[in-house]
Amino acid sequence: MARTNRRNRTGFALAVVAGVLGAGCSHFSGVHWPWSHKAPPAPTPVNELILTTDSGAAASYLQYWKRNTLLIDLHDASQEGSIAVKPRPGAQWPVRIAFRVTPGSIGILEVRGEERVVMPVSVQAGTPIDLELVPGIYIATTVQLKVHWSAR
Repeated sequence: MARTNRRNRTGFALAVVAGVLGAGCSHFSGVHWPWSHKAPPAPTPVNELILTTDSGAAASYLQYWKRNTLLIDLHDASQEGSIAVKPRPGAQWPVRIAFRVTPGSIGILEVRGEERVVMPVSVQAGTPIDLELVPGIYIATTVQLKVHWSAR
């Protein structure tokens, strides 16, 4: 009988300690529980480069920093279009530039600067992907990049 009583008290004490520790962890913003992590914040739009249409009007595609890469978001672009991309007066080109596109909507992305690159988007339709420009497409003295995309 003494053993059963001791086991009951030990079990009760462990349950109380676990409850107190659990309540303490959840009290401090819930960072100790794997299911309580908050989603990362949405990226903050920036205006690092000037984006214009063929007619010279401002193009309304968002730009974001993704680590040290400037990401130009074309994921909701129509199936065919083009923009001119250039640095702001007195500013320089970012070290890295990438374009976010949606496979199935855009099939080919062509960029012309110091060199020309054609990037086929051969992934199945669905989630947007990021296409990073390879070195040499633009250099410090490049005036602008011409970007054209189409469904094929």
